[in-house]
Amino acid sequence: MLGLLRSEGPATATTLATRLGLNSGATSYHLRQLEKHGFVVEDTTRGNARDRWWRAAHQATRADLADATTPEEHDTYDAYLQTVAMMYTEQLQRSVEELRLIPQAWQDAGNLSDWTLRLTPARARALVEALHEVIETWPEDDGPEAAPFKVNINAFLRPGSVGLDERIDAEPDGDDR
Repeated sequence: MLGLLRSEGPATATTLATRLGLNSGATSYHLRQLEKHGFVVEDTTRGNARDRWWRAAHQATRADLADATTPEEHDTYDAYLQTVAMMYTEQLQRSVEELRLIPQAWQDAGNLSDWTLRLTPARARALVEALHEVIETWPEDDGPEAAPFKVNINAFLRPGSVGLDERIDAEPDGDDR
């Protein structure tokens, strides 16, 4: 729901329910939960008492594991990240399926690349922050050729690295490679 509100703009619970194949009661409940946690806000410029409109409160969401302090919060955080990973996978798969249907200029603009760098935790965090800054400050286009362009940053310790190299836990948080 949050992704739809960001990409398609404000909507009612009924509109979102139809779009997602859910009932409006469930959609309303989830919107209230998203509101409770600051992800969505009521769009008071639209609708009336019966026709409540919602919009995303922010254009990006970042979650920080350091904010989780209890086992329940860690479980919630894990469930959130699993959902995000699943949604990224679905969107990426759909983009690959549609690739040959879009204009060549958009085919050329997209990219599926990955790198493995050997970094300390401090340098890895600095890299992620630098990527966030580039994306957050990149100017958007208003022209007729402009379209929503999805950018995902997936940055993580290579799976299987923990336990294979005892230095991972022993490295100081320095600025070296």
